[in-house]
Amino acid sequence: MNAYYDRVSMHGLRRELYKQQVDALGISYSTIELSEQPSMAEYERIMKDTVSDLQGKGFECSAFGDIFLEDLRVYRERQLATFNIKGIFPLWKKNTRDLLNEFIELGFKAILVCIKSDLLDASFAGRIIDNDFIKDLPSNVDPCGENGEFHTFCFDGPIFKNRVDFILGEKTYREYKSPQIKEDSCFTIPEKDSVGFWFCDILPGSASLKLSSSPPEAMLSSKPAKNCPQPLKGPPPKISTPDQRPSS
Repeated sequence: MNAYYDRVSMHGLRRELYKQQVDALGISYSTIELSEQPSMAEYERIMKDTVSDLQGKGFECSAFGDIFLEDLRVYRERQLATFNIKGIFPLWKKNTRDLLNEFIELGFKAILVCIKSDLLDASFAGRIIDNDFIKDLPSNVDPCGENGEFHTFCFDGPIFKNRVDFILGEKTYREYKSPQIKEDSCFTIPEKDSVGFWFCDILPGSASLKLSSSPPEAMLSSKPAKNCPQPLKGPPPKISTPDQRPSS
């Protein structure tokens, strides 16, 4: 959780909606609080302190939703090995199109809250994941967004006690500097100096618009939404880009 903006790192999801989601799932949880622009060293220190605390409470395994990124799995397992914690990867090497089709067929509902601008145009931000969404995806975009092409918020499904209601907010564009040194990335350093993202803000509350796979273009805005991360200015900070730092 980005404590400075009070939002989920990378996704830009408001803390209140995250809390409503896990409450609807009926699971216990805690958050890892990060600074505005943490370095990889700071991130790893906080994660190690957290894993050490969980180990002391009797936890023996940690589950991840990774599907095929080998370097990211190696990174996770290497970090966990220090604490003799086993990494569990239940989706590993499964077909991503089959996984997304199963997700839809089972009745889960999710909305795209963040997309990479060089792979998807702004219209995809705020779209609901459904069969039309799959048909509209470019061939170079993984159906599950496994390469960081997009990030989602799941708000309903068969394991939810109740649907998490929300209102669609503005779309905003953000650009982040890529890591310049190996120490600030958990895997391959990207070729581009910066990477752009479109975010669709969603607010707690009953939806006043009918959710569809194509939100109104009137929602499109390049202006910052309230309490939303601002574009980076000045010299590039020594941080890893949001889609390269392992999600907590």
